[in-house]
Amino acid sequence: MSNFKYLKPEDINKLRNYEFGAKALVEGYLSGRHRSKQRGSSTEFHEYRQYTPGDDPAMVDWRVFARSDKHYLKTFEQETNMECTIFVDSSASMGYKEKAKLTKLEYASFFAACLAWLVTSKKDQVGLQIFDKDIRHHLPPASTRKHLNTMLNLLENNEPGSETSLAEALKRAQPLIKNKGTIVILSDFFDEPKDIFQALNPYIHRGFRIHLFHILDPGEISITDHGMSKFNDMETNESLIVHTTNIKQAWEQELASHTQALRSLAASRKVDYTLCATTESYFNLFDRLAH
Repeated sequence: MSNFKYLKPEDINKLRNYEFGAKALVEGYLSGRHRSKQRGSSTEFHEYRQYTPGDDPAMVDWRVFARSDKHYLKTFEQETNMECTIFVDSSASMGYKEKAKLTKLEYASFFAACLAWLVTSKKDQVGLQIFDKDIRHHLPPASTRKHLNTMLNLLENNEPGSETSLAEALKRAQPLIKNKGTIVILSDFFDEPKDIFQALNPYIHRGFRIHLFHILDPGEISITDHGMSKFNDMETNESLIVHTTNIKQAWEQELASHTQALRSLAASRKVDYTLCATTESYFNLFDRLAH
């Protein structure tokens, strides 16, 4: 059983029996597995189609030709496993918690660890990008137990870092992610929505399936009235003393506007977007991946 902080034995037991694992991974929701028409030893017959100039003559079924005097090719389907890359925002703001037991980074790390276990349990490949304004750790996709342990160790030893720049991290990661697959981003998305989606565009054009999980503490979603309070910016160390009543409405309106911009841009580009509070079970996020 697991001895890792972010992969609890009870989570592994739950994942083993989790309906999502059998449904979503087999059907290709998560890893991007698809059926491709090609020849090979592990293929299944798909259909016949008529020969056209330029086709490989070796694919012609000569027994059909002998019966019909026409050239037909046998096409096959081969199951092709693709990759899942998990981006974990590790900027300073991800260290925040108020109404939840876990910081945003801890919450993201638990989900990332469970997701990595689930992907590798199906012999698919998972990679990891830990970032703040730069990519701090890049772990290329693989599917071995040793690889999973390396990934879990990276998550366990990870700490909130400097300022956020998801857009910059996505740009820097682009040449590192070689094969088309699925991208899962776990972040509080404290970056300009238009910059984020501009950086996502190359992945979208390459055909990646993209899931955005917008992770916030409930205390960020709805400010608690504490009277006169001191607010510290976790990324710039700037502080401000204000009465919570005076900023509550403006903050929540700004957050709603920011969230709506992310949601609208995601919908227009067929990217999956989910807002999640750190008080809800991270297992609920697996259901979103199966949609």
